[in-house]
Amino acid sequence: MLKHLTVFIGLIFTITLLHAQDNPSADTKKNHECLKCHGNSTYKYMNEDFGMEIKESMCANRMIDTIAYAQSNHGMFKCTDCHSPDYETFPHAGNLRMEMMYACNDCHAGDPEYEKFHFEAIEEAFYESMHYNRSPDAFTCWSCHNPHTYKTQARISKKISETVLYDNNICLSCHADISKYELLTERENINILKTHDWLPNQELHFKNVRCIECHTQLNDSLLVSHVVMPKENAIRECTSCHSENSHLMASLYKYKSLESRKSGGFLNAVILNDSYVIGANRNQYLNILSVILFGLVLVGIFTHSLFRIFKRK
Repeated sequence: MLKHLTVFIGLIFTITLLHAQDNPSADTKKNHECLKCHGNSTYKYMNEDFGMEIKESMCANRMIDTIAYAQSNHGMFKCTDCHSPDYETFPHAGNLRMEMMYACNDCHAGDPEYEKFHFEAIEEAFYESMHYNRSPDAFTCWSCHNPHTYKTQARISKKISETVLYDNNICLSCHADISKYELLTERENINILKTHDWLPNQELHFKNVRCIECHTQLNDSLLVSHVVMPKENAIRECTSCHSENSHLMASLYKYKSLESRKSGGFLNAVILNDSYVIGANRNQYLNILSVILFGLVLVGIFTHSLFRIFKRK
């Protein structure tokens, strides 16, 4: 009887799960009207004057990656939570192009739930950055953080290499894309490789260190500093990172260190934390061998102590 009941409950659970997968949420259904056009490279509409269906290409800047949006921090929102409900009418009114976009603190400021992210402090730092001061009318939060794809990568990624790749791609979205760069400034775009030709092992650094480690002002109270400095003030000294008191421990490795202290306890994290010089070639086999040797030494000391105790008796 118990076996049949278990099978029945399992069957009901499976059917419910499949039903949930086949039926998107209410928000997704409401977004469908927007994403059936903006989620594709083409869209169709009926030209009533000619009585025919017209197919057009969607402007690349108006296309939304639906998968990336669903996985982003804002993926649970309806389009009209941020955009005017007038967009529900097609064709869209021309004046909607002038719609003012929300800034981060329009939603997040003063909310205890988001206090740990320090949005107010980030906004203050942003206003001090070189980017904002050179292009105050054009440069916004969204210049770096696409609201349709943004994720808090540094807090959710278990691999530092993933965080480095994600964050550096934000910088390269302008500095490696002349069409986007020209929207923000009249200045000539720089050649990243040429301006960093002084850097030894350039490719290795680009893969393992974020641009912001050297190009932002260190802020120990923020996980990610937002005060982007002029290139003249960028860090160039090797020892700033490759030392016991590494600059990276207050930035790139900061969250990893905090999480290890939460999960393993403060004392355990301090003892087992990566205290070696960042950038040194650390061999895991040598690590294992050193632990084994240390264990053998302890066994030897313990055995020797036992022999001495028994010998005295």
